[in-house]
Amino acid sequence: MNELKIALDWTPNVNHVGFFVAQEKGFYEAEEVDLTIISPLTDDYALTPAKKLELGQVDFALCPTESLISFRTKESPFFMVAIATILQDDLSAIVTLGDSDIARPKALDGKIYSSYKARYEDQIVREMMKNDGGEGHLNCIYPEKLGIWNNLLLGKSDATWIFLNWEGVEAKAKGVKLNYFKLGDFGIPYSYSPVIAASELHAKRDGELYQRFLRATKKGFLFCRKNREEAIDILSRQVPPSDVNVDLAKALEVTVEAFGTENGWGQIEDVKLQMFLDWLAKKGLEKQRFLAADINASSLPC
Repeated sequence: MNELKIALDWTPNVNHVGFFVAQEKGFYEAEEVDLTIISPLTDDYALTPAKKLELGQVDFALCPTESLISFRTKESPFFMVAIATILQDDLSAIVTLGDSDIARPKALDGKIYSSYKARYEDQIVREMMKNDGGEGHLNCIYPEKLGIWNNLLLGKSDATWIFLNWEGVEAKAKGVKLNYFKLGDFGIPYSYSPVIAASELHAKRDGELYQRFLRATKKGFLFCRKNREEAIDILSRQVPPSDVNVDLAKALEVTVEAFGTENGWGQIEDVKLQMFLDWLAKKGLEKQRFLAADINASSLPC
């Protein structure tokens, strides 16, 4: 058996269901892969998944596309590539509480935004505000990452970035109304999140092993399309106590189509990715220009 480790981008949720299904159903074992799934709860998000990958603590990291770029351009570069995407569609959004006076991005001027401190995050939100006619004056605070959602619910901030298929589902179940602003609706060609990132060097060196990992992972995510009840049961045993009230059936319902199909699972489109890379450069968020091919390794067959 080949031991592999993956660091999740968040506590176990519907975006991760395929990993747990593949583990439970023996799909990894059939590919001679022994996968350890690491939640950020283990260190209270002291290290990001991408940092764990850089340090060699894990073989794969779930992260947004932006991490692939930011790690290449830091003082001591680390070259990561995306070997697959979990979602074909962007299911995230900037949200505010429905009873606030912030019904559009431009109304965020002068408001408090709870940020994850990702390299381009704050400026992406400011650009969204400008595209809606605002000034882009945003007051960013940086709470503990795992407490950011509750920070909004408790009124300690005015807005944050969430996944509509998880926190959005939770909010609806609690009767909490949200205003949500999707990046694509305000002129920002956001690409893929989360992606499965790997060391570029290791992806080339261990390509055959990584293909086996991807085959099993793909099988796990596609299993969820036709076997929803079983997938929900498997996921229910993994979510932390703080999320036990999330309607898992609803979360999977609004997510499953974004997992893609037999022919499309995991694939990252160069054209879509390039639009985002060009946008980052055009807005001055990134000085270096990249080609999609620099970071897209989703062509690994699986």
